[in-house]
Amino acid sequence: MSQAPGKPGNHAERQGVAYALAAYIFWGLAPIYFKQIQSVDAMEIIAHRILWSIPLLAGFLVLRDGSGFLRRIRLPRKSLLILLGSGVLVVTNWLIFVWAVVNGQILATSLGYFIGPLVNFLLGFLFLKERLTPIQTAGVLIAASGTVYLGWFLGTPPWISLGLAFSFGFYGLIRKMLDVGPMVGLLWEALMLALPAALFLLWSSGQGNLEFGGDDLKLNILLILAGLVTILPLIWFNAAARSLRLSTLGFFQYIAPSMTFLLSVFVYGEQFTRGYAVAFACIWFALAMVSTESVVRSNRIRIP
Repeated sequence: MSQAPGKPGNHAERQGVAYALAAYIFWGLAPIYFKQIQSVDAMEIIAHRILWSIPLLAGFLVLRDGSGFLRRIRLPRKSLLILLGSGVLVVTNWLIFVWAVVNGQILATSLGYFIGPLVNFLLGFLFLKERLTPIQTAGVLIAASGTVYLGWFLGTPPWISLGLAFSFGFYGLIRKMLDVGPMVGLLWEALMLALPAALFLLWSSGQGNLEFGGDDLKLNILLILAGLVTILPLIWFNAAARSLRLSTLGFFQYIAPSMTFLLSVFVYGEQFTRGYAVAFACIWFALAMVSTESVVRSNRIRIP
């Protein structure tokens, strides 16, 4: 039975939609932030993302969990080792994305995140024994065909797009198999990578290559904000996930790559070649197929 307007369930769902929109629009606008610090080496940017995210994550969890904070973050050694591996994957994803943005390859990042949901279907089939429906199978094959065509057109595989899709796909796969909350897991991932990040910054300083701490106050502030840019949309996303069905939340994931696509072509003037046109057409068609099937299947389940 559906709830009447004004009931708590409807209010929570509206809040969930607002949080989801905030998170994905923020991610869609992220290239604008990284373009402002494109003079900084991508590795230094990632080091700042790791280090400045730690106090923000810890502060958020303390506010959320209060006296239960230490109990919530206490994890078995096996879980920590797995989180170290997932941390390397998410940092790899960040590095590819940042490098692509500062080097004028935003269009490739958009393609990568459009491929992502289809990669998730494939990884679920290969590692979790999840069955692919005929339409999902067709969608994966159509997307793969478009990606292969783009590689042929470019003369080299689209490593940026594939790297983003598969690094985040494997990251999601590992985290799905590990019973650890997303924010707690991200805190541990950042903590375990903090030492390498700090050592890299020290090494860069010794080499005279460190941008942070110089005379450019605006640049220093933007690098400090790297933690907020990383954590804030994740907080919104987790708030949305608590209020919305996973199938509903899934449709919001196309907002961010759509926005980066528009930014790349209409704001930053990246060339939308025939190769990209064919690849995007194949992937958008595949996503339309699997999304329509998902809606139809969901409606059938809800009908008594």
